[in-house]
Formats: sequence, structure tokens, C-alpha cells
Amino acid sequence: MTEKEKCAQGLLYNANYDQELINERIRCKDLCFDYNQTRNADMEKRNTLIRAIIGSTKNNFLIEPNFWCDYGYNIEIGENFYSNHNLVILDCARVSFGDNVFIGPNCNFYTAGHPIDAHTRNEGLEYAKPISVGNNVWFGGNVVVLPGVNIGDNAVIGAGSVVTKDIPANVIAVGNPCKVLKPIEN
Repeated sequence: MTEKEKCAQGLLYNANYDQELINERIRCKDLCFDYNQTRNADMEKRNTLIRAIIGSTKNNFLIEPNFWCDYGYNIEIGENFYSNHNLVILDCARVSFGDNVFIGPNCNFYTAGHPIDAHTRNEGLEYAKPISVGNNVWFGGNVVVLPGVNIGDNAVIGAGSVVTKDIPANVIAVGNPCKVLKPIEN
């Protein structure tokens, strides 16, 4: 089984020394670099580049530079997606965003995790767990979402939150670790 296949199955895998994964990251990061250097007025070139990076997009989206990811092909964004500056998505596993997702500046989504055991970790092994974000979700600035987290529809994640566990639909959640503050009422 290849390291990429191990990763896809959620097993420990070695991304540091596997040439296939290294080459895929180099390709993706070169495209991210090009995207980040493209003039804001050149929307056609920006959209072409982001579509070459991200696995699946809808028609209406905007990701403000700077944007970085590991592979790109594991990312799926819905319709009417907006991210402010400095979005980082470590997409070793799938990261999916529903429709009408708004992300504040300096937000990070991490699917990669590392073993607690130092010996295993020092061998360069890691694992990846997917992240799923529903529709109509708003992230304040400086939010971090960790591996394996699911965020329900209509949730609001407060600025500076570190989301370590699933967040249900229709709530405001804040803090480190992020916890439900209150339900959203109409």
C-alpha cells in the first residue's frame, strides 16, 4: 500500500519521505505562489489558478490572497464562498465547505495530526482526518479548525476560536477550546 493510500484510509503514513506526496505538494505550493502573486485586477487569471489548485469549486467564490494549501485536490468549496486574507488549509484529507460560507482573515483548517508518542512522531508519521463545514457558516478571524471536525449548517464560530470537536447546526460557538455559547434564534 502506498503512503497516499494509507493517508486516504486514515492510517499512519509518511508524508516527509514519499516522493509522490512531495511532488504533489510542490506542484500545489507553486500554484499557490502564482495565485498569491497575481494582481487583484486580473480576476480571470486568479480564478483559473484557484480552479487548478482546488479539487471542486462552484461558480461564485473569492479567496483573497494569501492562500496556501498542501495538495488542493482534497478541497471542495460550495457556491458563494468567501475567504478573507491568509487562509491556510492543510488538506491531507478531504475538506468540504457548503454554500454561503464566509471565512474571516487568518483562518486555518488542519486535517493533519501527529502521534502523541514521540518515537512514532519522530519517524515522520502522521494521520489525516477530514473536515466538513455545512451551509451558511461564518468564521470570525483567527479561527483554527482541527482534524476530524464537522461544523453544522448556520453555525457562527467566534473570532480566535480553536475548534477541537464537532459543532452542531444553528449555534454560536466560541473559545479555546470552542464550545457552544448559545443557539441562534430567528
